[in-house]
Amino acid sequence: MVFTFKGQLDAFSEKQFKTFVTNNLKNQLSFVIDLTKIDFLDSSGLGALVQTAKECKKSKLGFSVVGNSRVAQTIKLVRLGDFLNLKSSLEDALNFLKN
Repeated sequence: MVFTFKGQLDAFSEKQFKTFVTNNLKNQLSFVIDLTKIDFLDSSGLGALVQTAKECKKSKLGFSVVGNSRVAQTIKLVRLGDFLNLKSSLEDALNFLKN
């Protein structure tokens, strides 16, 4: 599954993001969080991504994150690239989940 988000992932949208992802974790399917259309990512958004990663690891679900250059730079700046399985393209993320 691929979840594509657009707009901003910040304190105002964090709750909606977490609710959506948590509801879909029940499907027990690996997924990609596509943030290539996100304009802005703040610490609340990063926190939501970290929480998602922890829940996936606990449930042994595969996941990956794809972001545009701004989002990827923010994630790498706080050294969460590996933890969030950050990939440079949707194709790379899908291949990561296949392995």
